[in-house]
Amino acid sequence: MTQNENTSQSNLDESSHSGTRYWGNVEVIEEGEAYRISRVEIKPRHSIKPQIHYHRNEHWVVVSGVAKVTCGDEEILLNRNESTYVPSATLHQVENPGHIPLVILEIQNGEYLGEDDTERPYDLNLVKSVTE
Repeated sequence: MTQNENTSQSNLDESSHSGTRYWGNVEVIEEGEAYRISRVEIKPRHSIKPQIHYHRNEHWVVVSGVAKVTCGDEEILLNRNESTYVPSATLHQVENPGHIPLVILEIQNGEYLGEDDTERPYDLNLVKSVTE
């Protein structure tokens, strides 16, 4: 293994982005200073909560299943081998309305890829209403 491959593998092992979630699984395939490529699997009838990132864009390619994508005010259905672009500072969500797992490749690109750049406005509203 080259020094570069060693460094890349270490970054993958240390990434907090990979792992099992209530809605499915994320596996980081490759990442560099300004990009991350992940395999995202969403269980049937599950979704990722609506979220915003301010320092990165995302591009999603459907590998299998059907994705119901909400990006800003637009809602689209994507089938296998179709893709969409999510610009930074745009509220977005992906759902699996089908009966088989949805698998997408997610390419994140931006000046900052930290998980603390993920804002979930609906979670914030719930917290505010509980504390008011």
